[in-house]
This record gives sequence, structure tokens and C-alpha cells, in this order.
Amino acid sequence: MEWVTTVSALVRARAEDDQPGLLFEGRSWTWREHTAEAAARAAWYETVRPQNEPPHIGVLLENVPEYSFWLAAAALGRFVLVGLNATRKGDGLLQDVAATDCHLVLTDRPELFDGVGIPVLDPHEIAYAPADLPAAEAETDDLYLLIFTSGTTGSPKAVMCSQGKIATQGLGLTWRVDLKPEDTSYLSMPLFHSNAVIAGWSPSLAVGATMALKRRFSASSFIDDCRAVGATFANYVGTPLSYVLAQPERPEDADNPLVRVFGNEGAPADLERFASRFGCQVLDGFGSTEGGISITKTDDTPPGSLGRSSAGDVRILDSETGEEKAAAEFDPQGRLANAEQAVGELVNMDGPFAFEGYWNAPDDTAHRNRDGRYWSGDLGYRDADGFLYFAGRSLDRLRVGGENFPAAPVARLLTRHPAVVEAVVYAVPDATAGDQLMAAVVPGDEFDPTGFAQWVAAQPDASRTWVPRYLRVGEVPKTATGKVLVRQLSQQRWDADGVWIRDDSGAMRPLTEDDRAALEKAFADSGRPLL
Repeated sequence: MEWVTTVSALVRARAEDDQPGLLFEGRSWTWREHTAEAAARAAWYETVRPQNEPPHIGVLLENVPEYSFWLAAAALGRFVLVGLNATRKGDGLLQDVAATDCHLVLTDRPELFDGVGIPVLDPHEIAYAPADLPAAEAETDDLYLLIFTSGTTGSPKAVMCSQGKIATQGLGLTWRVDLKPEDTSYLSMPLFHSNAVIAGWSPSLAVGATMALKRRFSASSFIDDCRAVGATFANYVGTPLSYVLAQPERPEDADNPLVRVFGNEGAPADLERFASRFGCQVLDGFGSTEGGISITKTDDTPPGSLGRSSAGDVRILDSETGEEKAAAEFDPQGRLANAEQAVGELVNMDGPFAFEGYWNAPDDTAHRNRDGRYWSGDLGYRDADGFLYFAGRSLDRLRVGGENFPAAPVARLLTRHPAVVEAVVYAVPDATAGDQLMAAVVPGDEFDPTGFAQWVAAQPDASRTWVPRYLRVGEVPKTATGKVLVRQLSQQRWDADGVWIRDDSGAMRPLTEDDRAALEKAFADSGRPLL
């Protein structure tokens, strides 16, 4: 794909802009000041830049000004930021640093990096001297960011994002959401994620809109924050809108400055509810950090559908044979009636589109780009009119609470339990957006499901999203050669014997028929198809 500009060019364009550029917890910086802060950091980095290894810096910070300054500095200085995720813990986090060839980590949580073997600095404590903008202009194909996402193997991979990709996609989004210099963008999604950078930070930079940073997303303060900073635009990914809607209604809900909200994979029913309750327009799409698939809703998109492809010829193919799957058929209740024949992998027949590959993982990159096509690893189906629907992640990946991760590390952790013989981890649909984590365990002697979720949560290397929502206890279906039939487990979901559910206290209890009925109702209420 041809890129039209660079992030460096967008930063340089703000060098003499005295309009407000960044707001954070009562402080403000003009765009001129923001660019000066970036230039100072780029100049400092030149004093530590390695000569014989990749210029990669790992960054683990909340949405604080330093993150924004360093995003701009990396563009000016033509070095690479690696977005590190604090929900990764212990050896997993250190492996992420090593896998991306970082020679330096910037963080205000140095205790997470004990034993990492490279310098770990707090960017707030570095002395930066004023500096001119670097003389050298960036190129569109300069590697700019490495953003972790899950893949088809048991370990995370880092998606390569060039300056051209981030700048061009950010610029394109300004047209889609009609972002103007007089707008204020509320950024509460984490900046280590592509959504925050491409749908929040980069578009604001492109037009000189004001960015209002929030350390971390808070459903209870979302609307009040938007009022406080005068936010006319906000971005999201996954379930945030659902959590905001779960807050108690107030008479002044619609009395806020929001005009447009843009994001990915919001619950279908919640899009209209959010727009109506808070008096704004909600634009929802479907995509991934890789960028090989992009699907956009149109005015005639049916309820529950993602829309149509906005980047290439996207079809539904059988992952093994490459044959196109049948068109979806629906029963009178609107549920998919021919899942076995219709559900397949979302594939861009025109190639990788915006996917630039995984860092130091040529085999994984090639697996995505097979036969001149881009294979997303996501499941979907298409109706007779060509509208696309999401059917879940591929079986070795999950997206829980907006976080992508592979199943294998979670399964390995679960098998550490002294009374678990075997563990299988897979995705089941969430009623609003994304997935919930379900685990099937073959129990040993004295296995007690009651406290299993709490045991998982207590493990030092367990992310909060790794705690099973559902637990299936008993033998698991296998092939004649002893391979677990994960697809069968995923299709059966909670409709099986020996299933437990994690309640609000964090404890597991047996799933009842009332629970199953409540799940059916939750899917119906959200407008999300339940296969």
C-alpha cells in the first residue's frame, strides 16, 4: 500500500502552532511546546542511540504526557518505540522486551523489569535540553512502532508499523470523523494499543486538534471527563461503551460536548443506546493492529453485521481447503442456521493491505500472507447481500476486555495447578463485545473448582484477563490420535455438563439453567448473534 505522509511530517507541521495541543490533569501544552518537548527527547536519545543494534525503546507507561512526547520524538528521531503492556507480567514481559530487541526501557514501574539486562529509566527523571528539530526528514517506510498482538502460535508477536502507515491511517480517519483543529479528543484507551494511536493520537496530531489524555479508562468518569475538558471526540475499542452505559442514568447525560465517537467492535445494541443517551454519533468499524482487514458500517448495514469491506475483496474461506464458504442462512429469530457451512476465516483476497509484517517472525508473516491473500485468523460469515459478520477469534486467540492474547500461555499456567491433569483454553463469545475466556480441565485427585479462579488470579504471572469466566470440568473430546477437539469445545460453550461460572466475588459456582437463560437474554438484548 502507498503511504502519503509520515508521522515526522505531522509533528513538524505543529512546530509553530500555538493552539492547545495536550491537556492532562490540569496542565496544558501548546502544540509548539509539545513539538519542542519531542525535539528535546529526540536529541537526548542520540546520546544513547546504539551503533550496532536496532534503535528500539520499550515503553511501559500509562497515558501520561511523556508517552505522547516520546511518540513524537521517535517520529522526529527516526527510532522505534515498542509498546509494552503492563498486563503482561514476570517472564512474559521480559520475553516481550527481548523479542523486540529493545536496548532501553522507559517506565515509571522499574520493579516490573528486574533482571531484564538492559537499562531501565524513568522518563520523568531524565534531564532533557532544548534542541532544534532534527535535520533529516523521515521516510514513509521508516519503522516507527512495534505493537504487540496475538498470533497463531503460543507466543505474542510484534506488528511492524511504519511512519507512513500510522500517519496515513490517522490522516484518513480525520476525514471519516470530520476532525477539525477546534476539536478536543479524549484519549483514555492505552497508548500501547493501535486503536489509541491510529484512532486518537495520530488524527489529533494530523489536524492540530487538542488531545486530552486520561491515565486509564474509567467508565464512571468518562462523561464527566469529557465535560471537564470539552471533548468533542473520543475513541474506544471493544467494551468501553458498554461499561459507560452500565453507569446509573442521570438527567444531564445528554448535556455533554461529545459530537462523534469512533471505535471498533462495540456491542451492536450499545452503539445506538450510547448515541441516544449521550447525544452523539457513534461510528464503529472492524479491524486489527495488523491492518489486513478493514470493515466499515454503512447506513444500510443490518443489525449485528460489521458492514462491508473498506479495503479489498474480503471473503469467507475454509481455513484448510481455501474454498469459499456458503452464504449465511438465518432462522425466524435471526440466528445463524447453517454455521458449519457458513463460518470460515475472514480473508482479504487482494493481499495484505496495511499489514507490514511481524518483527523477526518471517514464518508468521508468511502464514498471514498465503497464496497472495491475507488470512486474518478471525472467523466470520457473509449474508446473501454481502454483509459481513464476526463469529469469533480463531481458536488459539482470545480478545477479552479489549486485550488480545494467545491461549497457549494461559493453558500452561492452568496446568501448574496441583490438581489439574490437562487444561485447554479457548474463546467463547461475550454478550457485548469480544470474547470470554473458557477453560476445560481434566481434574486430578482433590480438584476443587470453587476456588480455581481465585488461584489463577493469585499467580504472579497471570493477567487479570486470564482468569476463566467459565470452567468445564471433566474429560475433553479428542481425536483418535489424542488431539483435543478445541473446535468442538468452543461450539458447545457452556451447553455441556460440568460447567462452572465465575460470580461477582471471583469464586466459581455450578452453572444453572437460570444462568443459561440469562446468557441467552443478554445476547438478545445486546443485539449480538449467538451462534
